[in-house]
Amino acid sequence: MAVVFRKMLVPVDGSAASRRAGKLAIELAKGCSAEVTAIHVVDVASLPVLARATGKTRDELKAELVQEGEHLLAELAREAAQAGVQLTTLVEVGTPHRVIVDTAAAKGVDLILIGKVGLRGPRRIIIGSVTERVIADAQCPVLVV
Repeated sequence: MAVVFRKMLVPVDGSAASRRAGKLAIELAKGCSAEVTAIHVVDVASLPVLARATGKTRDELKAELVQEGEHLLAELAREAAQAGVQLTTLVEVGTPHRVIVDTAAAKGVDLILIGKVGLRGPRRIIIGSVTERVIADAQCPVLVV
């Protein structure tokens, strides 16, 4: 039995792992004529900390981070277009793992391709990574790149 994915979701955060996940999503989509949605989530929890650190307002930071996300997604969209793959982009603000899982469910996604996050030590135990939380909560298969 061949497994064919029709709708894929790839979270993009600018890391090397998320770039690899994006490239793999494009290649897989090309092979099975799938649609890809690339999403960038501005972490709402980080805004207060960044605002204090930078002296900017939360709204200023949010606008900058949304713009940065749009830029990252535009790069991936160009790669997809060159490969002949249909790719839609979304920038959302919220709790990353929750937004990713909810978006996947709302769009009827068959597969989430997500970059591996390598947190180590006590911080990983306390917070956990976005990737681990997506794996735990997603209602579809998750491919960790």
